Amino acid sequence: MTLTSRLRLFPLNAVLFPGAILNLHVFEPRYRQMISECLDANEAFGVVLIREGQEAGDADVMPHDVGTTAEICDVTPLPAGRFYISTTGRRRFRIRDVVSRDPYLLVDVDYLEEEVIDRSAIVELSEEVCDEFREYLRLLVEFSGTSADFDVPSDPVDASFLIGDALQVADTMKQRLLELSNTQQRLTVELGFLRRLLPQLRTLLERKAEQAPVARDDAPGGGFRAHQEQFFGKHFSLN
Repeated sequence: MTLTSRLRLFPLNAVLFPGAILNLHVFEPRYRQMISECLDANEAFGVVLIREGQEAGDADVMPHDVGTTAEICDVTPLPAGRFYISTTGRRRFRIRDVVSRDPYLLVDVDYLEEEVIDRSAIVELSEEVCDEFREYLRLLVEFSGTSADFDVPSDPVDASFLIGDALQVADTMKQRLLELSNTQQRLTVELGFLRRLLPQLRTLLERKAEQAPVARDDAPGGGFRAHQEQFFGKHFSLN
């Protein structure tokens, strides 16, 4: 049985996975209103990746069809009615209909359940993907010079979502992972990503080791950080 529900929608240039943490600075009047209403009603809102349009100030923004509900966990009020909020991804959904765009997107959605498959069939696959991911994380930490305390869940479903969140790939690739209907498909695609990313990381580390240190007058890490972000983005999630 399909469960349909109505959700307030927050289109972003980001993909939210179940179990992942998303922190937001809410400043647009329409989204300040939306968050206030969610808090008053003790309700989650939906996060979807933008397909067409702008993240701020675009009333005609077009979202992808599949997103994740965001449960508000912490709120820090700011001047002028703004908020810092911390949210956790909960349930995947598919947009059925757009109900309204004024003052924000209000939609009817169908919640998506993970397809039931033979759990024993994915345990070995999950272990292989998690091993590759731990090596990927180790190399990424070595390249960036930072440390990380990262526990991969033992549950294959949770692990597939966490790895999808943490992989440094384009948002369109993350969206593809989010939309996959079962864990086996998601883990298989992630294994393919990891097998392509690991050799690239090893090559970058070899090149880094060959480069002689360069004296700099600016703040430590400035130039290198920009180079790092070119390949891996500004951060990777530790959720």
